[in-house]
Amino acid sequence: MTVNKQIVECVPNFSEGRDKAVIKQITDEITKTKGVKLLDVDPGEATNRTVVTFVGEPADVMEAAVAAVAMAAKLIDMRQHHGAHPRMGATDVLPLIPVAGITLEECAELARQLAERIAKELRVPCYCYESAALRPENRNLAVARKGEYEGLAERMTHAETAPDFGARPWDEEMARTGCTAVGARDFLIAVNFNLNTTSTRRANAVAFDVREKGRPLREGDTLTGKPMKDEKGETIMVPGTLKCTKAIGWYIDEYGIAQVSMNITNINVTPLHKAFDEVCRCAQNRGLRVTGTEIVGLIPKRTLLEAGIYFLEKQQRSTGIPEEDIIKIAVKSMGLDDLKPFNAQEKVIEYLLEAEDKAPKLIDLTVKGFAEETSRESPAPGGGTISAYMGALGAALGTMVANLSSHKRGWDDRWQEFSEWADRGQKLMDRLLLLVDEDTQAFNRIMNAFGLPKKTDEEKALRSQAIQDATLYATQVPLQTMKASFEAFDICRAMAATGNPNSVSDAGVGALAIRAAVRGACLNVKINAASLKDRTVADPLVAEAERLAQQADTVEQEIMKIVESKIG
Repeated sequence: MTVNKQIVECVPNFSEGRDKAVIKQITDEITKTKGVKLLDVDPGEATNRTVVTFVGEPADVMEAAVAAVAMAAKLIDMRQHHGAHPRMGATDVLPLIPVAGITLEECAELARQLAERIAKELRVPCYCYESAALRPENRNLAVARKGEYEGLAERMTHAETAPDFGARPWDEEMARTGCTAVGARDFLIAVNFNLNTTSTRRANAVAFDVREKGRPLREGDTLTGKPMKDEKGETIMVPGTLKCTKAIGWYIDEYGIAQVSMNITNINVTPLHKAFDEVCRCAQNRGLRVTGTEIVGLIPKRTLLEAGIYFLEKQQRSTGIPEEDIIKIAVKSMGLDDLKPFNAQEKVIEYLLEAEDKAPKLIDLTVKGFAEETSRESPAPGGGTISAYMGALGAALGTMVANLSSHKRGWDDRWQEFSEWADRGQKLMDRLLLLVDEDTQAFNRIMNAFGLPKKTDEEKALRSQAIQDATLYATQVPLQTMKASFEAFDICRAMAATGNPNSVSDAGVGALAIRAAVRGACLNVKINAASLKDRTVADPLVAEAERLAQQADTVEQEIMKIVESKIG
């Protein structure tokens, strides 16, 4: 079954920022790795360092990272390296960052595996830092990199300061490559909040109000008072209101306005929409207004989805609407298009990765195009695909009634009830739309298996097994369609019984579409299961499908009785 992909971002820093040919050879290793997308290459001449950003699924990111580290070790000689930035290796740091479908803890484990692999395969010793740290003190990169490259030879002589992986006495090979710090950290968002002022001082005041570090406590609690010190002689700070944020005010000539420039270092603690609202509040307290927001670089999709849902809930509106609509709400609510048009397809990491997948999908066709494609003489898309689409339409109709009900005049106190139904409906509709293409792919898999060579006994055996595996898959997919469609009955039943009475017929049509989906998918389960040789596997699948089909008849009749009674 198709599931949401796990997406990891990797941001290696290589100790070369001047020789473009060397940088390109390193980044070429990334771009030629299947399944990853190179997002950014940022060389710095003064630092003699290049920051590279790429994303992909975990296994692909690991391969690209190893390949890039190998090339950096080959091309960069740390004995000749000089730059303004702290460093200890040809690949200095190599953090993994969770983007979607994966936790920070999982990225930390991947980082440890990556460090061990780099040490074994490439003979580049590795320290683990931040969330991947194996020693508490090494959570701080500065500790893991203490003494930088020049201090490595001494560190190798002490067990407590030696690398976590690949520790050995200092040698010429290590002298050339140095060591690498491999870690895992949360996603960082760089964002600027636009103010209706040209005053950097006022922008700074707002920045100090919100940033975690805050501002110095001054004598007399005035802006001009002398900063107060503690018993250790350190400045006493008054913390700001937003955890995991760093911020400063500045003036931008290009726009002719001042901004609060912020880094959000943990979006789980302080999501973008929370930061936006708090900057707005503090700006208003100082007689200012936030006119919009500028996102620097890329963001995970969930950042915009969480924001859109947050602002919809503040309006007491249903959140069970298409993803595209939720993102539009986020864009407008935070003024992401204030300074220039905001294109989510160019700013959201997941969308950039999806754009790389050029394979055409049935669900991307127009309604007319879908019907015409079905009518052609090719056997796919066929009944299983149409059944999945019927289920999606049934779920969509139930969701529509829920959204209409949540917005019905006089029912304002019930908006959350209907929003929850709409959320369920959207999720089921999305699952069934995935199954539209999944069913056709399952059929194509069978055809590909039949096309395997069958000259030798070994080839015949492999072909026979491939056909059986593909046929089992083609049996399981429509069964998943049946289950997902059947769940959508709950939404249509609830909307027929308690939803907007003016839309009760829509709930009824949804129920009819769902029954057709379940019954149609059942036929596909049975016809594909008939070709399975292992009846201990096939028969339970057929039995489950027939049970669901019979139950669908009963539920559909129950819903139609409710619909007819409301219409009558």
